[in-house]
Amino acid sequence: MRPRSGPTVEHRVLAVRLRLLRERAGISLQTAAEALDAHPATVRRIERAETGLDARQVGELLDCYGVPAAVAEPIMAGLGAANLPGWWHRWRDAMETWQQDVIGVESSASLVRTWHPALVPELLRTPAYAAALYRTQYPDDTPAQLDRRVELLRERQHRLRERGAALWALMPAAALHTTVGGRAVMDEQRERLTEAARRPHLTVQVVPLDHPPHAMTGVPPLYLLRVPAPEIGDQAVLETPGVRVDIVDDPETVMNHRIRLDAACAAAPHPGMPLPGN
Repeated sequence: MRPRSGPTVEHRVLAVRLRLLRERAGISLQTAAEALDAHPATVRRIERAETGLDARQVGELLDCYGVPAAVAEPIMAGLGAANLPGWWHRWRDAMETWQQDVIGVESSASLVRTWHPALVPELLRTPAYAAALYRTQYPDDTPAQLDRRVELLRERQHRLRERGAALWALMPAAALHTTVGGRAVMDEQRERLTEAARRPHLTVQVVPLDHPPHAMTGVPPLYLLRVPAPEIGDQAVLETPGVRVDIVDDPETVMNHRIRLDAACAAAPHPGMPLPGN
């Protein structure tokens, strides 16, 4: 069973290492499962970080793969940290299942690139702007539940800044003309974007209303996440609001999304230009 709060990057890294060690040893899933006296699905779940890393099971798998002590010992030593819940665990009641997986990667990302076709991208929203949207997106939530969602977003933004991760956001000027929460909320949001654009590690590009179509025109909200761990490739998160969210780690597919976003950013006004309407 997948941990309720989603796996941390440390957990994902160890899971990938276990899969690579099995494959390099030429051991099948069936043989690995027999070493655990379990079903092959159990090994697959371990390798996909969909279940906790049990020390006994991991030790038996490493023995089965003939892993030398110099390689096995750091893996075993890292199990404790890998099994710890992520910082976002306390907000799991305010998260969708897919958000748990995304935030698990985002929390260690060195670069986050984001596009939204109609609204201010999530990681740049003020609490008031976010709250106004949440009231529309989650009409059945109580005020306390809505507050929890806002708290989580603020914590994500804080941690991104705290570790100096790079954030590159692209949005259409239409996002600044869509009134969310009233004029005062929008004025504050504009001020926040202007301030954010001056911060290091943060790039904000706004496509003017009279700009011709570009590579991201009509594309749903997109996140590209890069983690400085060779075991974990770049990931793309494509959201179709109210329908589904696709989390993609296939290198070719992620590359295609990155190429489209690169093209749109290259065609947009240079970062640092005044926000439309300012």
